[in-house]
Amino acid sequence: MTLDGLITDGQAWFAAALPDHGIYALMAFAFIAGLARGFSGFGAALIFIPLGGAIIGPKLASPILLVIDGIATLGMIPTAWRNANRPEVFVMAAGAALGVPAGTAMLALLDPTLLRWSITIIAISLLALLVSGWRYHGAPSAPLSSGVGLIAGLFSGAAQLGGPPVVAYWLGGKSDFTRVRANVVLYFSISTIFSAISYYIGGLFVPAVFALTAVILPSYALGLYGGSKLFGLAEERTFRIACYVLIAAAAIIGMPLLDGVLR
Repeated sequence: MTLDGLITDGQAWFAAALPDHGIYALMAFAFIAGLARGFSGFGAALIFIPLGGAIIGPKLASPILLVIDGIATLGMIPTAWRNANRPEVFVMAAGAALGVPAGTAMLALLDPTLLRWSITIIAISLLALLVSGWRYHGAPSAPLSSGVGLIAGLFSGAAQLGGPPVVAYWLGGKSDFTRVRANVVLYFSISTIFSAISYYIGGLFVPAVFALTAVILPSYALGLYGGSKLFGLAEERTFRIACYVLIAAAAIIGMPLLDGVLR
């Protein structure tokens, strides 16, 4: 086959893999999700999964976010490896090794509408946890760390929503912010590997995931960059309030009852 033929076939595959509606909305949602993550360190899944799931379904939205966030955060891993409490991270990751496959099975097998309602409820519950300011202030222990990893892994496998339990657990401890951030980054780099393996086994990496990743990744990366730059221009409290509002709006608008708003 000639080079021109390969290019033509590639273009045809790419066009066939893309959905017939909602691409520009997905790009906008990815930008907002990236902005929130770059600007506050969390919130990408809580924004993108409810909104993206309303357009293309959670079985596409979750693996897409897994891929674009995994690619966008690769550069953070070496520093996290040096600064993290690696034994503590590995204990939590052991729990995630059990939780992620269970969550992935839910994503692959549950009815899409039921799963979307579940994601809405989880997103609102996790938002309430973040807004409450609750933090775990006890000393980390192996059973508790692995239990948090199990819960976070379950949420990550089902909808990439594992961040808030991990952050609430580690942020209230005695470690300084640099160590906590490194722990979180390293944990999610490991969790991402578990999710990628589970999603592959579960048959969730369909062609549309990679076609949409190619389209959405630049918007998400731009949002990450913009959010990181904006972080130095406003108070942290202002940023977090803005993110809370965005997450709440995403959870509400992403409900199946309001599908007409996005379609």
